[in-house]
Amino acid sequence: MSAKTLDQHIEITPGVLGGKPRIAGRRISVQNVVVWYDRMGKSADEIATEYDLALADVHAALAYYFDHREEIDENMRNGAAYAEDMKARTPSKLRAKLEKLTHGGADQVPPG
Repeated sequence: MSAKTLDQHIEITPGVLGGKPRIAGRRISVQNVVVWYDRMGKSADEIATEYDLALADVHAALAYYFDHREEIDENMRNGAAYAEDMKARTPSKLRAKLEKLTHGGADQVPPG
């Protein structure tokens, strides 16, 4: 049995996850691993166990991140900015319904 090298743990495939780097054979991006590890405080062992990954896959994703940190951080910032823009452009249907209920609109639900 041959050992995997670092570049065999991470792959980039156009059309899969938007071409973002991911764990080979999985739809788990390096960015996902970084968020779980760095932002949510999960350990590498926890991530590996929770997502049925080899511990080496998690460490490879983190190593890839540290080698490409600026690019991945920029992608995360762009994604957050895009989500905020979409949120601002798309009114919440739930909020509109709740406002109608709160202000006695025609769609008020009868007490039950």
